[in-house]
Formats: sequence, C-alpha cells, structure tokens
Amino acid sequence: MTTNNLVFKAGPGAFETIRRHGFAAEQIGTIAGASGGAKWLVLSQLDRCILQTLVPKLVGPVHLIGSSIGSWRFACYAQDDPVAAIERFEEAYIGQSYSDRPDIHEITAKSREILRIVMQADAPRQILDHPVLRTHVMSVRSKHIAASENRVLLAASLAAAASLNAVSRRTLAWFFERALFFDARDLPPFFDVGGFPIQKIRIRESNIEDAIVSTGAIPLVLSGVRNIDGAEPGVYRDGGVIDYHLDLPLSESGRLTLFPHFFDRIVPGWFDKKLSWRKPLPEHIDRTILVSPSAEFVQRLPRQKIPDRTDFTSYAPLDRIRAWQTVVGECRALADEFADVIAGDRLAARLQPL
Repeated sequence: MTTNNLVFKAGPGAFETIRRHGFAAEQIGTIAGASGGAKWLVLSQLDRCILQTLVPKLVGPVHLIGSSIGSWRFACYAQDDPVAAIERFEEAYIGQSYSDRPDIHEITAKSREILRIVMQADAPRQILDHPVLRTHVMSVRSKHIAASENRVLLAASLAAAASLNAVSRRTLAWFFERALFFDARDLPPFFDVGGFPIQKIRIRESNIEDAIVSTGAIPLVLSGVRNIDGAEPGVYRDGGVIDYHLDLPLSESGRLTLFPHFFDRIVPGWFDKKLSWRKPLPEHIDRTILVSPSAEFVQRLPRQKIPDRTDFTSYAPLDRIRAWQTVVGECRALADEFADVIAGDRLAARLQPL
C-alpha cells in the first residue's frame, strides 16, 4: 500500500477549477502562512520546493499574507535568494539557545537576533521591491489592559478574552484590533476585511522588521512591540490572536490561494484551538488549496508529533536540536511528493474537500 505523506484539500471553487481545468502555478494569486511557532519546521522543506518549482512561474502580483511565523517564512520568500534565507532561518531557529530560566526579555532579544540573521543586508529593500510578490503582515494592536506588560494584568486580560471568545469571536475586538501592514503597490483581496476593527499601515523599510517581530510576539512569552513607525501609538502583538490560521478573504476573483499548512484544518483564532465548532467562513476558503502533512507522516516524526513550543521544556537543549534536525530531514519526503504531484499533473486526483 502506498502511503501519502501529504494531504491536499480544496475549497469548492478551487476544487471545481482544478478538476475542470487542471492546475498551473499561474493561477495562484495568494500564498498564506499561519501562526504556529516551531510547527513551521515541518514546512521548511516544502517551502524550499515551492520557492524552486512554483514561485519562478508565478504571474504577479501574488500576495503573501502571514501571521506570526507565517510572516517570518514570507520574509524569506521575497528576498533575492529565498532558499538561502530559509536555510538561515532554519539553522538559527533550530540552534536558538537560552539560559536555564530565560525571562521575557531574553526571549524577545533572541527573536530579534534570529530575524536579523534572516534579513541580512538590504533584505527589506529586496522584499519591498520584489517584482512579483507583495508582502503583507497581519499583527494586532492591544487595547486597555491587554497592552500591559505586567504579567498579572496581561494574563487576566487573556483569560477574559478567551472566556468571552468562547461565546462570540467578535468579543476579541474589546481587547485587540487587527493591524495590517500592507504593500501599497497592489492592494490585497483582504484589504477591506470586516469582522473586527482594522488599522492599515503601509509597510516600508523603516517598519518592516518591527512589523514582523510584532506578529510573532506571543503574549506572556515575548514583549509586545511599541509604537511602530507609521502605525498608531500602542503595543503590537501576535497576529495569531485574531488570525491564527487566517480566516480572511484570501483569494482574488479567478485566482487561487496556496496554503501550505501544519494541519489539514483551519482554526480561525488563537483562542479557538479547543473550540471544535469554530470554523472559517465558507467564502473565505472557497478558492483555497490546503497542503499539509498526513497523519501517517506525522507518526514517523520524533515523539509522533510536529514540533511545537513545548519542546523547549520537554527536551534537554541538545536533544531538542537533534529532534528538530531529524524532523527537517524527514520532511524532505513532503517536498519530494509535492514536486512529484505538481510535475505529474496529479493534483486534481489527490484533492479532498476542504
């Protein structure tokens, strides 16, 4: 029996388009990247494959939209040598080390250090001048006590937000507003997204690093980023709080969204992870192609799971590094299978409904 390492799912519109007309890279109008921290390592080989096989064939503009680690990955995509950037990111991320009891300041400083390894020299200019890719970053601006760095107050605000979110996702607007840092050369299909208050900030060389750091600033783990250039004064935090897996209108009319993902499901917000009834809006995923590791593949990984933040405490440092290196090596199988499916025009045959 052949084991499939990847699962391919598509919303109804994408499913119908690909079944009728096949798939071509030129159809892609958006590439999406979800929040997930260390989970991104399961996609690092797939990212390389996409960069080498699909990105050179894209017809612009193609929008990159990420929250948290998704934006970090896309900071690599739009550089002049994106594969080298992914390799730097992977090496620095796996090799990060801390004191025995790191505080929020140590972890925040390490985050900046890793991003500066990823975005060397004139990377901001390269990203903002890319001829095809348009980089957009989704963060959040904290409100009221959610803007506090006092651990007790911040924890209380998060607990309240989680409780109220279980009743209605819209209550998150009492604590946070979306902050979309956008490439103004071409406005993305999610530019006028509703549902929550949204601040729109033109992304530029002077704020791109802060924007990317802010969208990965997990509350209580990393410090928020204050007073980003061009944005309203305030504290900016992890975009995954509202847009964990990007429940947004991602696709332009007639184009498709490619969503390389850790899981075969989309969870709208950070506080929705245990709310099985919370689903993305159907119209948001209509033209989305979701590509994720299969459950069978994950069972072959160390501890039978995708890497996550708990690995920092459940492994000794060197054991964590070795485990993550093993994951990256195993994930070459995902890249090989993706390349084979695309080159062999077998995507339509592999699609399942999303």
